[in-house]
Amino acid sequence: MSADSPKVTYPFFTLSDSSPFRFGLCDSSEKSLPPPPPSIEVHLSEASSVESPNVDSVFITDGLTLLKGRVSTNDVFGVSDSDLIPGKYEGGLKLWEGSIDLIKTLESEIKLANILLSGKRVLELGCGHSLPGIFAGLNGAGSVHFQDFNAEVLKHLTIPNVKYNLPNISFGKDTGSELTKQEEQHKLLDVRFFAGDWREVHCLLVPGSEDNNLKECEKYDVILMAETVYSLSAIQHLYNLIKKCLCHPCGVVYLAGKKHYFGVGGGTRQFLQVVNDDGAMEASLLAEFANGSSNVREVWKISFKATHC
Repeated sequence: MSADSPKVTYPFFTLSDSSPFRFGLCDSSEKSLPPPPPSIEVHLSEASSVESPNVDSVFITDGLTLLKGRVSTNDVFGVSDSDLIPGKYEGGLKLWEGSIDLIKTLESEIKLANILLSGKRVLELGCGHSLPGIFAGLNGAGSVHFQDFNAEVLKHLTIPNVKYNLPNISFGKDTGSELTKQEEQHKLLDVRFFAGDWREVHCLLVPGSEDNNLKECEKYDVILMAETVYSLSAIQHLYNLIKKCLCHPCGVVYLAGKKHYFGVGGGTRQFLQVVNDDGAMEASLLAEFANGSSNVREVWKISFKATHC
């Protein structure tokens, strides 16, 4: 990595005025959105064969720096870098600041012994760059599954980022030398990638959930989400997916996001209202990030009520 690598920046959540779609709380165009793409599993072999020439270092905390590719939305989707197009592209090629907030909070939770990731089944929803899921893999998770709306994001960005940061996971690669305990743990990590809409992708993530044939041990111990609650119309679908995928009674969700997404209708508080209205789960605020000049960002921990895990 060159010393003059460009500084990583975190974009505001905006739509281009030239987009043929509008995206807001009172907009009726969502009714005419195209049907979502089918839910599919994307295999490691399907990753883009074009190696990204732009790989940035992302400083998280002292002692923790991750790598991320930089891919143009124009090259992949044919839209400008500022565009978010509901039904076509959901912003997965940008690194949103909530991902960094989530990793910092997880690191704190681990140090406080509030969570143990070793051996756990972890799912990152709306993964994009996949840095929180990668962090879980670096901290001993047994399985990390990544979900994004767009298969193109998984192929061009998510899978390459996983390879940059977890080079020894089971790609059939022999290092030719003795592995440390940590390296051996990474090599045995089960990694899978799924693309699809939140209304349908549970059929791949937790097959059998519709007919109640799924054992709790086949669900996920930990679900990670960063910047997934921006769309008011999608919040209920997201919550429904969580309830289908999360292991009961001891599963836990870590959500990072903005308190309000101005102009698009969603936010952490709108999502928490859905959680409260349902009554099956409860939430606690773990961290708040505010610099006085931008939107307040939060990290929440959500779990089933009345658990003793």
